[in-house]
Amino acid sequence: MQPQLLDGRYQIEQLLGEGGMARVYLGRDLRLNRPVAIKIPHPHLMTDPDFMARFRHEAHAAAMVSHPNLVDVYDVGQDGDRHYIVMEYVAGTTLKQLINREAPFAIPRAVRIAEQIARGLHAAHRAGLIHRDIKPQNIIVTDDGQVRITDFGVAKSRLSTAMTETGVTLGTVDYIAPEQAQGRAATPQSDIYALGVVLYEMLTGRLPFTGDNAVAVAMKHISEPPPPPRRYNPQIPAALEAIILRALAKDPAQRQQSALELAEELQAYDRLVSQATVVNPGIAPPPAQVQTRSPGPQRPAQVTAARPAPIPSPRPAATRAPRQENVGCGVFLVGMLTLVGVLAIVFVVSSGMLNNLFSGNTNRPVTPATGTNPSETPSPTIVATAIVPDIVGRSDGEARTLLEQNQLIPAPTGEYNRDVPQGIVITQTISPGTIVEANSPLSYTVSLGPLLVSVPDVTGTRSTIARDQLIAAGLTVTVVEEPSQTVDVGFVIRQSPSANLRIPQGDEVTIYVSLGDVVRFPDVIGRSRAEAEAILNNTPGIILVYVDVQGRDRLPNFDSYAPNQVVSAARETSGGYVGLNNGDYIPRGSRVVLGVRAEE
Repeated sequence: MQPQLLDGRYQIEQLLGEGGMARVYLGRDLRLNRPVAIKIPHPHLMTDPDFMARFRHEAHAAAMVSHPNLVDVYDVGQDGDRHYIVMEYVAGTTLKQLINREAPFAIPRAVRIAEQIARGLHAAHRAGLIHRDIKPQNIIVTDDGQVRITDFGVAKSRLSTAMTETGVTLGTVDYIAPEQAQGRAATPQSDIYALGVVLYEMLTGRLPFTGDNAVAVAMKHISEPPPPPRRYNPQIPAALEAIILRALAKDPAQRQQSALELAEELQAYDRLVSQATVVNPGIAPPPAQVQTRSPGPQRPAQVTAARPAPIPSPRPAATRAPRQENVGCGVFLVGMLTLVGVLAIVFVVSSGMLNNLFSGNTNRPVTPATGTNPSETPSPTIVATAIVPDIVGRSDGEARTLLEQNQLIPAPTGEYNRDVPQGIVITQTISPGTIVEANSPLSYTVSLGPLLVSVPDVTGTRSTIARDQLIAAGLTVTVVEEPSQTVDVGFVIRQSPSANLRIPQGDEVTIYVSLGDVVRFPDVIGRSRAEAEAILNNTPGIILVYVDVQGRDRLPNFDSYAPNQVVSAARETSGGYVGLNNGDYIPRGSRVVLGVRAEE
């Protein structure tokens, strides 16, 4: 692209990358003569006042944070209708590229990278910013090992709650925290979870959860425990695995309470590894010991390497205790007491007293077993029974009444179901007609109706991202492409149903995706020349420049067409002509040529 100048200061040189919200260019600050990265939102988003308010707010918030592990924001401005953010340009490689080439990493390297990411996140969190899209693609590693977090494009400031759409799930599904996948608000613990996934990937070369599509992966983040990373890399020490699995806890309250806490855990582990290696190379460090603090002034906790256990000295030879006087008398007394106890037990058993004691009846006389009268049989126990009725398809109220009438206890549970109306019994655990004991519980399932989900707002986002967000919300997606003079190619123009409506999970959402500023070539092939010319002359955005009359020498199957019938069409391009079919979309302003059969 040709160099451009923003506000007479920032020269745009080349495109570095593109995301769902903006493009990032390499530029130069002419005033300070230094390279910079310039982020410019996509043109169609610059007309969205809500987006631009968030864009400016988050840019200003990010500009207030400065940390060695964050990409600095230098400036926020507007040149005409173009808004921009000027950031520090960091030369390096994305962590994702390094993982693809070199994973699994050596353990010290992965730990130190993760620690730097955690410290950068702590600085952002302390300033009120939550990144919400931590992933290796957004981490730059310089040649000297310095780590920088970039792309706060979906970051959320705690100060901007009122300007954030409800129901929008942001973040990359491979690294998304369970609460984000469920549509709940992101917190600092959400960034900690994503960092746990990144550390897992660095050490194993794989993600904890994979699936056939985005929704399958999101559901695993919500419901499945991550496979222990040592399953894929046995070299990972147990203490480090515990740190990773804590960061990946489903419940945010079970994770590290801050990114600083995670950074300090990693630093302590790294220090312990280094010290243990110096003391005894090759020995894995033991898990950190928890020490109970005593009252009074406290010293800062220090992590020290475990000292090698001293070799125990040989046990001294056993020596005989000095002989005690009067031992013989003591032994005699113990023997007599033991004999008396044994005789007492024999007496109790033989008299039947033991049976009475265990039966709890000390007043009843003892009756020897040999005195039992065979003609005396115990009375049979009468058990009341009930017949299980058929309650499937009935309302919960009807089912309860019917069960109680049949002397059974209703034990319902609820279950979301798209096909069975709310309040209707779906299944019962015991088949109708079964005879059971009266007053026993009968379990059955009642429909709660369809599970309702909030429709994410995907208008203005790239179609692939929009599709992933809708699928992650449990919805099906239909894509309809149409021209747009205001929305860039591949971005969503509008959606139906509209955002934030609650609809049954599994319902269809249609997104209308821009084909760009194009027009539809009308159905003129097969018509007469006069009809075709009239239609094209009344179609805005298409210019008819020439009619090519073709005789027998140029037109195959000449006799199969009517005289003056349009047999073909083409549009001009820089490289020649491109054939057209009825209904094709072509750039607005295209110059068109028609092929027509000659009269003879």
